[in-house]
Amino acid sequence: MPNQTRVIGVIGARSPVGQCLLSNEVPHRADRNEQFVAFTRGDLPEEQNTGVPVRWRHLVDAPELPDQRETITDWICLAPIWVASEHFELLSEYGARRIVVLSSTSRFTKTESIDAGEQQTAQQLIEGEAALQNWAEAQQISWVILRPTLIYGFGRDKNIASVVRFIRRWKCFPLLGKAHGKRQPIHAADVATASLQALRTETVANQAYNISGAETLTYREMIERVFLALQLKPRFVRIPLLLFRAGIAVVRNLPRFRHLTAGMAERMNADLVFDHSEAQQDFGFQPRPFELQSDDVASP
Repeated sequence: MPNQTRVIGVIGARSPVGQCLLSNEVPHRADRNEQFVAFTRGDLPEEQNTGVPVRWRHLVDAPELPDQRETITDWICLAPIWVASEHFELLSEYGARRIVVLSSTSRFTKTESIDAGEQQTAQQLIEGEAALQNWAEAQQISWVILRPTLIYGFGRDKNIASVVRFIRRWKCFPLLGKAHGKRQPIHAADVATASLQALRTETVANQAYNISGAETLTYREMIERVFLALQLKPRFVRIPLLLFRAGIAVVRNLPRFRHLTAGMAERMNADLVFDHSEAQQDFGFQPRPFELQSDDVASP
């Protein structure tokens, strides 16, 4: 007798991690009989032959009536965790019993940022995690929070992709001091895989995990890898913090660089390192090293 199909609801399906989850970038075994129901506020995409069974639904503020919907007990939320509370009613109406949600290690690294906006982001992450835990425990829903480090991949992120765009435009990259702060970039596909692994592992419950890339390197080394992936010779310009702030204020006028902050420059010399051994032990998390492929530095 064939195994019963496991239906997995996905919120944030069009995020970089969501696109990986619903593609062949994540190992999907046919014998697992998994089917994804992806929710979006935008237009429903055309069906794509990726080999991954996906059905799309409109993400609405009020769930459909019970006799018009299916039960979905397993969920992966890849939208910002501070908006997860907007979907609690929908999740409850669909009969959620287990959920994996993405947060970020920024909840630790940006709390004392020199940029007020980054401090607000850290606070939103902290409050979002607390709201998710309180709601899930009140509803007796099993929860798992994953906190990735710096996410990159396929030119769709706001981290390495921003560096790529800057280097393509100006053929150099500014550094604050020696830029020797440690980094552990994690590929979006590895974050997607971790989300699915955590959901599948029933013994993993009511716990938060930090997940990071397999390789630890300095900020400067990370940027050097980007230059090399673009087949360019690394060119760095050392800039003092005050000038950095002024430069960022100018660059932020360009639409693609509006998310840049002075806090990013300040952290070039700070170690942002997180151990992922618990995730490795509990649900088999195995990230890749930071080896950029052509797709990772491609223009979106």
